[in-house]
Amino acid sequence: MNFIKKIFDGKSDEKTHIQFQKFSKGEFKNRALIELKKSEKRWTIKTSAEFANELVEIMAKKLGSEKTKVTGAIVSTNDLTEELDFKDKKQFQGVKRYLMDKEMSGNELIKLLEKFPKTFFALSLEFEDSKLKVKPKAPKSGKSGKGDEKPRADFCNLKTSDDEIADNFVFERAGFKNAEINHTFLIEDIIISNELEKSKDFARIRGEAKRKGRVIRNSIIDGQEIKSEKEFIA
Repeated sequence: MNFIKKIFDGKSDEKTHIQFQKFSKGEFKNRALIELKKSEKRWTIKTSAEFANELVEIMAKKLGSEKTKVTGAIVSTNDLTEELDFKDKKQFQGVKRYLMDKEMSGNELIKLLEKFPKTFFALSLEFEDSKLKVKPKAPKSGKSGKGDEKPRADFCNLKTSDDEIADNFVFERAGFKNAEINHTFLIEDIIISNELEKSKDFARIRGEAKRKGRVIRNSIIDGQEIKSEKEFIA
């Protein structure tokens, strides 16, 4: 289940919290972009970078104990040299990009995702009826777009015949064929516990403080515009 669906289902968790750690108070438009199109029995699902880890996790769970070739990059500010079997390492301004090109099982990927939840997994893999391609780089800070210009849902591309995956991204109606969705995050308050407030570790405060606000969801599904919103704390 992706973090947007978790919010609308009232089931925010630690992974949802991580999605909002970087946000201050304010309005942030054109976030968590999604485009879906069904051709015969196959879905093409395109998204912005926010969904990369979740898409890798979805593929890893489907793969399970089986192995497939995994390529791309694992991006982190932490030193993961001893933790990963990587092909090469690039570094720029403190951000490390570990280039991957090896056979891995789904279970191996899940272990990495669980061990390093704040790390960005820009990985591509395919098996059976599903193929995921993620741009092998760190995502840029989200831009709201200028004028009529809007950012594109082109960081992740999943092709699959799995209807359940599509239904998790578009939950307004069943039996749809096309959808374009963007979200606005309204962060109205930063919640800091009494214990955290006493801390002088500003990195810890920023990371552990919870964001309270609303997600406004703007959808066009089979040509019909649908707008909804949900309050959240994460």
